[in-house]
Amino acid sequence: MNNLQRCSRCGLPETHETIFFSDSGICSVCQNHDKKVAIDWVSRKKQLDELIERYRGKDEYDCIVPASFGKDSTFTLYYLLTHYPGLRPLVVTFDHNFFRPRHIEQQNRMVKKLGVDWIRASLNWDIQKRVMKESLLRKSDFCWHCHTGIFSYPARVAIDKKIPLVIWGEPSAEYSGYYNYEDIEYVDARRFNRFVNLGISAEDMSGFIGCKERELSLLTYPSSEELARLEVVSVCLGSFIPWNTKKQSELITRELGWVGSQVEGVPPSHNFEKVECLAQGCRDFLRFCKRSYGRTASLISLDLRRGEISKEQAQIIIDKYDGFKPHSLSFLLKLLDMSESELEVIIQNHIITPHTFVPFEMYTTGQELPDEKEWFEYFPK
Repeated sequence: MNNLQRCSRCGLPETHETIFFSDSGICSVCQNHDKKVAIDWVSRKKQLDELIERYRGKDEYDCIVPASFGKDSTFTLYYLLTHYPGLRPLVVTFDHNFFRPRHIEQQNRMVKKLGVDWIRASLNWDIQKRVMKESLLRKSDFCWHCHTGIFSYPARVAIDKKIPLVIWGEPSAEYSGYYNYEDIEYVDARRFNRFVNLGISAEDMSGFIGCKERELSLLTYPSSEELARLEVVSVCLGSFIPWNTKKQSELITRELGWVGSQVEGVPPSHNFEKVECLAQGCRDFLRFCKRSYGRTASLISLDLRRGEISKEQAQIIIDKYDGFKPHSLSFLLKLLDMSESELEVIIQNHIITPHTFVPFEMYTTGQELPDEKEWFEYFPK
């Protein structure tokens, strides 16, 4: 299709966010990975120990752990509870209203297995649909409410309940160049405004769709003054221990009975990735349309970076699973009351150059997921 420059090691194209290449053709994400290998992880673990002890036992809860109960947040909870016996976290979930029914069952099972207190919140469904369509039009991404809610809601809970320590899972340094492994990655307002909210605040969005600001309160990040007053410290566990999603997924499967799922556009070897969301295949397809690579290429780049697979093997897998129109696209379009041709026009206006647009009719439709028929039961008729 497009003759894009790609990393000579992991294969990520020049259309990937934050990417740049060395003279030898190695991308910035791979260069960051090389720094990860050189980190003194023993020293980092001691920093984590000190951080935990600084806040442990001071109030009702020792920390907040934001969790969807996908592989990363489930591992984060398991790690904290097993390495710091007696730790009392409050688990906070922003429900983006797109959890797969079987994953909802898994969430309930993991909460009981881990023995933790859990709260969650979701946006008004009618408001959410308007927000999704607006963010799709403006940013070609219907998940703006999800990005913002996942990070703003736990921060708001931290303020409301006066819990100053928040511990996340994977760092963004694992996938992009916004941050690197040489520094501790703080999940703060700067990070939120830098790339999480796509440059749109909740105040902006309320004006765009004509709703009251308070109707988007779950998506409104606390002010810098509020965070500073409580002295909130919000960090990624992956800044303190070496992060390896494959090994961690194997661990929680073995120890907790956590179960992976088939996901559109993801090979069975990676059935631990992005299992939570029924709209994941659609979002990954739109990325493929805009940037010329999909979820499989992104996942396989990690395997290539770690030297677990050859380039030849990687390309076979990518060709087999990337670049298909998801069967669930019609489901999403029905929810949004939008036609495929309307969506196509939107995406055509958001292509990341030098990639060029490929009409939707050129894509082959993928297979239906085993649980797709169950999804309709969770939405208003």
